[in-house]
Amino acid sequence: MVEGSEKGGFPKNFHLVDDPLSRHKLAVLRDERTPTPEFRQAMKELALILVAAATRRMPTREVRINTPLVGTTVEAIAAPVCLVPVLRAGLGMLDGALALLPKATVGFMGLQRDEETAQPVEYYVNLPKDLPNYSVVVLDPMLATGGSLSATLTKLKEEGAGWVSCIHAVSAGPGVERVCAEHPDVHFYSAALDPELDENSFIVPGLGDAGDRLYGTL
Repeated sequence: MVEGSEKGGFPKNFHLVDDPLSRHKLAVLRDERTPTPEFRQAMKELALILVAAATRRMPTREVRINTPLVGTTVEAIAAPVCLVPVLRAGLGMLDGALALLPKATVGFMGLQRDEETAQPVEYYVNLPKDLPNYSVVVLDPMLATGGSLSATLTKLKEEGAGWVSCIHAVSAGPGVERVCAEHPDVHFYSAALDPELDENSFIVPGLGDAGDRLYGTL
């Protein structure tokens, strides 16, 4: 895994998950010929890899247990986990995340762009009432401008979230710079760092509209 400070001078809270397996899954996602079922499966599998990376800094606690032979002390995740997919594309990462964290609570964040102000507007929020007790992992396949993600993180902090990390299949340089600056206490994990956005704020080279490709609404 490449730390931000080693990749183009990005802050230390950005982490590029760059290994042969993540690159292979990303190649499937980028290919325009990949059909919807295979796209969904690749996104799920990439989420497994990214969640494993994103939990590396998760707080742990010591627990006393008995093995079949002796008593011993082990480490366990200290707090319950809340997974927060950003609708709708984030749902494509949820099954993969739950495969690693099957006891996790699931919250939801839905935002849409206001056509007049170009700002993200909440249209659906469903989070645990005791969110401050959780470690939170945000699932958002595409980090483009960073506007929606930054708004999501601001909302989570308003609701009391403390430890937060985010996973992304693909990130764009401008979005990474924004969210890292606005939320220096959050860690971001991505399988790719693409250089730019086009005139419609799509990541280039990217992988197209992740939501449309996940759900066949092209």
